Amino acid sequence: MFWVAFYGCLLAEVIPVPIEVPLSRQDAGSQQIGFLLGSCGVSLALTSEVCLKGLPKTPNGEIIQFKGWPRMKWVVTDTKYLTKPSKDWQPHIPTANTDAAYIEYKASKEGTVMGVAVSKISMLTHCQALTQACNYCEGETLVNVLDCKKDMGLWHGVLTSVMNRIHTITVPYAVMKACPMSWVQRVHIHKARVALVKCRDLHWAMMAHKDQRDTNLSSIRMLIVADGANPWSVSSCDAFLNVFQSHGLKPEVICPCATSPEALTVAIRRPGARGAPLPARAILSMGGLSHSVIRVNTEDKNSALTVQDVGHIMPGALMCIVKPDGPPQLCKTDEIGEIVINSRAGGTMYYGLPGVTKNTFEVIPVNQAGAPIGEIPFSRTGLLGFVGPGSLVFVVGKIEGLLLVSGRRHNADDLVATALAVEPVKTVYRGRIAVFSVTVFYDERIVIVAEQRPDASEEDSFQWMSRVLQAIDSIHQVGLYCLALVPANTLPKTPLGGIHICETKQNFLEGNLHPCNILMCPHTCVTNMPKPRQKQPVDVGPASMLVGNLVAGKRIAQATGRELGVVEDQDLIRKHQFLSEALQWRAQTDPDHVLYVLLNAKGVAVCTATCAQLHKRAEKITATLMERGGLNTGDNVVLLYPPGIDLIAAFYGCLYAGVIPVTVRPPHPQNLAATLPTVRMIIDVSKAACILTTQPLMRILRSREAAASVNVKTWPTIIDTDDLPRKRPPHIYKPPTAEMLAYLDFSVSTTGMLTGVKMSHAAISTLCRSIKLQCELYSSRQIAICLDPYCGLGFVLWCLSSVYSGHQSILIPPLELESSLPLWLSTLSQYKIRDTFCSYSVMELCTKGLGTQTEMLKARGLNLSCVRSCVVIAEERPRLSLTQSFSKLFKDLGLSSRAVSTAFGSRVNLAIGLQGTAGPDPSTVYVDMKSLRHDRVRLVERGAPQSLPLMESGTILPGVRVIIVNPETRGPLGDSHLGEIWVNSPHSASGYYTIYGEESLQADHFNTRLSFGEPNTLWARTGYLGFIKRTELLDASGDRHDALFVVGSLDETLELRGLRYHPIDIETSVSRAHRSIAESAVFTWTNLLVVVAELSGSEQEALDLVPLVTNVVLEEHHLIVGVVVIVDPGVIPINSRGEKQRMHLRDSFLADQLDPIYVAYNM
Repeated sequence: MFWVAFYGCLLAEVIPVPIEVPLSRQDAGSQQIGFLLGSCGVSLALTSEVCLKGLPKTPNGEIIQFKGWPRMKWVVTDTKYLTKPSKDWQPHIPTANTDAAYIEYKASKEGTVMGVAVSKISMLTHCQALTQACNYCEGETLVNVLDCKKDMGLWHGVLTSVMNRIHTITVPYAVMKACPMSWVQRVHIHKARVALVKCRDLHWAMMAHKDQRDTNLSSIRMLIVADGANPWSVSSCDAFLNVFQSHGLKPEVICPCATSPEALTVAIRRPGARGAPLPARAILSMGGLSHSVIRVNTEDKNSALTVQDVGHIMPGALMCIVKPDGPPQLCKTDEIGEIVINSRAGGTMYYGLPGVTKNTFEVIPVNQAGAPIGEIPFSRTGLLGFVGPGSLVFVVGKIEGLLLVSGRRHNADDLVATALAVEPVKTVYRGRIAVFSVTVFYDERIVIVAEQRPDASEEDSFQWMSRVLQAIDSIHQVGLYCLALVPANTLPKTPLGGIHICETKQNFLEGNLHPCNILMCPHTCVTNMPKPRQKQPVDVGPASMLVGNLVAGKRIAQATGRELGVVEDQDLIRKHQFLSEALQWRAQTDPDHVLYVLLNAKGVAVCTATCAQLHKRAEKITATLMERGGLNTGDNVVLLYPPGIDLIAAFYGCLYAGVIPVTVRPPHPQNLAATLPTVRMIIDVSKAACILTTQPLMRILRSREAAASVNVKTWPTIIDTDDLPRKRPPHIYKPPTAEMLAYLDFSVSTTGMLTGVKMSHAAISTLCRSIKLQCELYSSRQIAICLDPYCGLGFVLWCLSSVYSGHQSILIPPLELESSLPLWLSTLSQYKIRDTFCSYSVMELCTKGLGTQTEMLKARGLNLSCVRSCVVIAEERPRLSLTQSFSKLFKDLGLSSRAVSTAFGSRVNLAIGLQGTAGPDPSTVYVDMKSLRHDRVRLVERGAPQSLPLMESGTILPGVRVIIVNPETRGPLGDSHLGEIWVNSPHSASGYYTIYGEESLQADHFNTRLSFGEPNTLWARTGYLGFIKRTELLDASGDRHDALFVVGSLDETLELRGLRYHPIDIETSVSRAHRSIAESAVFTWTNLLVVVAELSGSEQEALDLVPLVTNVVLEEHHLIVGVVVIVDPGVIPINSRGEKQRMHLRDSFLADQLDPIYVAYNM
């Protein structure tokens, strides 16, 4: 059927483009075939009835539109569907001119499919040349095992055979798969003179010949081996001859040949005379080949390549060898180069692609000086080789199979041959192995992917993989980057059963390969890493640096918030000095004013507190503490409450009683083993004399489940405050000075450190005053708060700020969002809230959970246009991508793009920056990541490579001064220089709460002085790196605005290769590497970088992540990942502020408690 259709097209003078029948929409390379058909302008498809039935259909029975294909009309050419031509119809026999006769497709190394046009004259000349070279004569029988739609199968089996009236027997691939001996049987039965095969067919016949004793191959005069140009075809030819010589096969009839889609047949060995010696073989050094030179191998036979010749070039052709890259310079006789051919019997162009055509079909070789040699154009064949003695052509590989690693060339086929020679052979399938290179970190890296046999054990597989690494290293002197084994029958195949290399490579890079075993060796094969940075001793002192900055015209990097102002009124001074007195004053002057409203998951106010109610509840708790607690003034009391008004009442109850409250996040009832030890630790470290809590939490503390994690018999006194008697305390405590301790703020840092800081009465009242001024808070205002109220600025906003400023706070416990995601946003809309405060966890929850529901929320009337400021409370670098996603997603609901900003606080000072109502919008700058690693700031344009966007961390609060200091020399730095952020403010914490009296540590962090300049000012060290940049914007006072940019915590940074890395930067890259990475975290372990990635997809994708994570970290951060750990979602511990607890994760990893899906140790 194909022959008839092909010749029908030639007679009709239309150009046939033979292609494979697509079996599904997902066929390997199908989209590229569509590109070819489009570039050739194909709109008609001829096919047979059988093929048409096999095509995938839509439910209405129409042929589906294949991805990337042009619209096609399908025509069946079976005889019963065709009308006979009239008796007087005669076909027009076209003249053999330079018009295109047919188009044959070829796939490039990158996977793009191009059509090689063969002109009518070339087709005829090629058939004549083949007839002459192979000495074809009329009436011979030819057995063809090759695909008759292209290449040798088409040239010999369809065109030349018809021209010479040869009797041709075609054995399809499907028949060969079912009966590998079928072609040998055809030769035997029909006494065929010529057989057209590939090495694969020789191998299959050899494996199956035991069943056939009576075959006779003496009739064969030519056994044409179509892929004889493959270096490892020698072994297949020798083995086949070895087996079938006793069946009449003569050694001289084996005729390897070299072909290329562009030049058609390049060379073919002519059959030798009977008994004449066979041509000699070349035994070449692999090392020499990798440097493109011919060196006879004399030392190690393992590193030798035996190559057979492919005969002489075709009649009427000219050939030369040119350098494969750069100008087509003629090679020396001992150099390997690309074979170029001048012949009338070759392809003429890439159809529809004139640019690429010129570089391939119109090559003029040049001499060493670059001058052209003659004017004859040659065509590139894509074959690498040399001319041996007697003008015999030797081919050692193909350009598309060439891997250029560290300046040396390696042939993919040679690497396949080495891998297949490794024991145990039974681990992988022989013909199902792909070798390709991927560009990672400025060089090509070799990847081998093979199909693993189902019966191979994991131990066998790893043994085989390790041996392959060693074999390739010793024979080819090159390291493998990645070796992956995939389950049987999962690699993409070409229609004739070969592995589709480009598609395999694409799957590898996109994470769609789904390996079952993988071995990465970046440590051994990535040899072009920059040298580790050596920190040079700095001889320049801080004073010189300061003077240098001033001389250079750079101002000192410092920024100051607005003035706090002085309170004149004595009554107000009292109210402003102690929050306990502020509450009493409010309870007397405005008893019915509602300070707090607590919402449940349905958005219903389940609890409210007026000034008087809060005061009375606090009094009841004070009375109970005095009666039952047996406490002394200044004792520490732990408050263990869910987020709500009880927590606030308990806090003021403690202040009234003269004891020190310590707010602690309650343990999670479903995860006591992980959360209760932290509670216990804070209780122990703070030496709490008593615990105030609710009845349900008290039961949990004393439960059997709790006993499994901690010692429940040694809890301090536990008082539940749910049903307290109506009692008033005999007196309310008043601290003698405002410098006395008000409360302890405990928090677990991301490095796993539990730190408690001491907050004095003066500090908290100043902080509340600063927030009041910044956010313009007064009694008629309403704000909404959705964050955890246990530490930092979150606690201040939840418990203290309303009592000080008198505004109403609508409290939304973040836990309620788990059962009702839109709760926070619908509250903002319902109450028309102008200012809201949240945590990153809440913002992320809304972004991920509600991103697709904006239309539905809009239909329900949700409107966020009232929101003026939405501030994320954090102690980290602003998460710009999250805040931008949030703004974009809810823009349709009226959220202003200017509304979202972030606050910044630290352990030493809970609130340094907070976007207020008066200052300019937060600015964003782009910093070069490479310079950050060297502790420098280099500002670049948006979109610059390796640029990192940083958003300003709010406006500096009133009363706060910030300066950027060199952490080593403690000298001040200039504008836009990276250093540690130091802060001077009346609301800084007084010090760490230490039991062992580590005063030196405390003094260093909370009361430290600059080594030069302003000797009397006391500063607190935040432990965060950042910089200050003076912007063109104006602040409220009309001066130019100084923006504070936070880069990251000093404690968290990783020192690798002498450079400073911030984990979040590496994690951002890792999370981008694959769609199934939900979250990631990095830490170091014995100088190795460990990446933990949470897998949100199916477990078969787990091993896909390993090379992608390794690639992205190497490319973007110039670091080699030592260990990749793939875990289930939710394994990476996150604290209440939404920060990753990397040290807890590290401890779990080292204690083998992660229960990972897969751990890859990169070699």
